[in-house]
Amino acid sequence: MKIAVVLSVALGLAFMATGNAAEKTPQQQRMTTCNQQATSKALKGDERKTYMSSCLKNGSAKADEKSLTPQQQKMRECNATATQQSLKGGDRKKFMSACLKKAA
Repeated sequence: MKIAVVLSVALGLAFMATGNAAEKTPQQQRMTTCNQQATSKALKGDERKTYMSSCLKNGSAKADEKSLTPQQQKMRECNATATQQSLKGGDRKKFMSACLKKAA
């Protein structure tokens, strides 16, 4: 009886592990696509690194901006303003808090 329970649990875990392996995040899918393209172009060394970097940036930058929530957009704007003002430490923390509390 114990063997049957242990065996069924082990099979269930193995099934769950293979099921999750097939699902890829958008970033993982982009990485796979860029990697395949770099391989098909026979890129090596620094050329491959440069290609992969630009491929990953170009594929995700526009999609990320469209999917930002209003709160994330506000956070980005406040963060950019704080960086422009060269705020650090407590001053930055106070500014960010006040900026994010403003009506959106």
